[in-house]
Amino acid sequence: MCGIAGLMTRDGGSPSRTTLDTMLSVLGHRGPDGEGMHISQGVGLAQNRLAIIDLSTGDQPMHEPGGAALVANAEIYNYVELRRELTDVRFKSQSDCEPPLHLYRKYGVDFAEKLRGMYAIAIYDAAKDRLVLSRDPFGIKPLYYCEAAEQFAFASEPRALLEAGLAPCNVNATQRNELLQLQFTCGRQTIYSSIQRVMPGETLVVRGGRIVDRRRLEMLPEPDVETPRHATLDDAIETLDRTLEESVRIHQRSDVPYGLFLSGGIDSSAILALMARLNERPVRAFTVGFGDTGVHDERAHAKALASSVGAEHHEITFDEQDFWQLLPRVAASVDDPAADYAILPTWKLAREAAHELKVVLSGEGGDELFAGYGRYRSQLRPWWRGGRKLRARGIFDGLNVFRENPVAWRDGFEAAQANATLPRRSALQIAQATDCADWLPNDLLTKLDRCLMSHSLEGRTPFLDREVAELAFGLPDNLKIRKGAGKWLLRQWLQRVLPAARPFDRKRGFTVPVGEWIHKQGSTLGPMVARHPAIAEFCRPDRVEKLFATRRKRAGIASWVLLFYALWHQTAIDGAATDGDVFDVLAAKP
Repeated sequence: MCGIAGLMTRDGGSPSRTTLDTMLSVLGHRGPDGEGMHISQGVGLAQNRLAIIDLSTGDQPMHEPGGAALVANAEIYNYVELRRELTDVRFKSQSDCEPPLHLYRKYGVDFAEKLRGMYAIAIYDAAKDRLVLSRDPFGIKPLYYCEAAEQFAFASEPRALLEAGLAPCNVNATQRNELLQLQFTCGRQTIYSSIQRVMPGETLVVRGGRIVDRRRLEMLPEPDVETPRHATLDDAIETLDRTLEESVRIHQRSDVPYGLFLSGGIDSSAILALMARLNERPVRAFTVGFGDTGVHDERAHAKALASSVGAEHHEITFDEQDFWQLLPRVAASVDDPAADYAILPTWKLAREAAHELKVVLSGEGGDELFAGYGRYRSQLRPWWRGGRKLRARGIFDGLNVFRENPVAWRDGFEAAQANATLPRRSALQIAQATDCADWLPNDLLTKLDRCLMSHSLEGRTPFLDREVAELAFGLPDNLKIRKGAGKWLLRQWLQRVLPAARPFDRKRGFTVPVGEWIHKQGSTLGPMVARHPAIAEFCRPDRVEKLFATRRKRAGIASWVLLFYALWHQTAIDGAATDGDVFDVLAAKP
């Protein structure tokens, strides 16, 4: 992928080249294969390139005869089909990012309706003196902006805006509380008080340095759209097979080597089966495990799966030493913080895969679209049979750690849930749509983007495709959850195409033993975290120390979140270096 950034001044004056250069430098890890810049009166666009398709002529910015210029962090998977449709266009490259520029000229700000892929796109139309920003409907690719008195600025990562001096490095307490209680933040507002997200599926129009229009493409089908009803189970499985194969096929479009992150779970196993079907060469699969710990290790199962389809399997271990040594660097890489412990193995897995590949496919989105989470099953039960409200309890509820009970931490989540509650949607669909609005883009996809792009590795998510989403989300509830099993139809299909996956076996989920590792060092680590200025600001130090000394699952998760937040704050807000292990970095606190 790439990194993009830009400025639009309020008075039409020339944008600062120095500021653009700073943002490019900060985003350099996203695109080490080249950089480009477009500067005109009042506007500057910049891009770092990670070359994936059209290695020789795909440099950006791109221009079209009408005077528009484009920079993009994107993979447009239907670019081949779009090029065929645009018969009146004389293309200058083979790049997948050139068709969106010509679609803009043909359809204006509605151009993104034609795209199938992941993207954060910026187009400056000199003839109309407007800047157009567009982000894909699932929010796979990030895009942030800030508005100031002198100019409007945007970038692929908040740190580019911060280090360029375009936004103050201040924490918004409401979003901080969201992060602590949910492990991610919701909606448009980031944890930085002056930086906002372009929302998934949103297109912004900016004139004179001010946003003048917003439009939104929805990621999920409207409930009033007639959902195809399958006459038989065989019919449903055939449709699913055809839809998933097509998505994996176009997600493999690449001029560089690609592989797969294989966890051994349902979702990555499904992608493995299709990649093996579609490729003549062995699939290159990468799996991470945790060695001698108390958590379940999927490596043996993943190895057997890989062997069953003739895949080339690579095993990586993430152990306790990795946890202490790598955590400061991992926390620093997630500048839009998500306190999801899966960032740890994902970061190392990406580092190792990047030695051999530039693209990996991953299974993100399968649980949300096909209803794999246990919390979805509770949505089908009344309260008196164990049904529970989604995310009713925060991580720190009842632990008595905060100086004051956090307020308003559910507001963003409840707003997403209200927006997802549409007529004719089932309770299950509402829960799925709520997760797709915030949990998916602001936790799972942020984790994937930052961990992979830290190593200039592109991640692709075949489940997060509009054709797959239309099929999966629109399935009747009883084809998603049946007899206590989520992803029921997906499991039925996988049982036929890859029996070695054992899709109806009880799955233990992906767990990182952070609580186990933290507890071992609790007597040393607890006081260090408790007295960290960023933690002491809102926590009671004595209660924090007690938390780190407690050997319970909830205490372990809460301890992890506080440790992550302390390290994130020290690097992202205080600007500290990440030299050394966790103890070295915490000891050097400001």
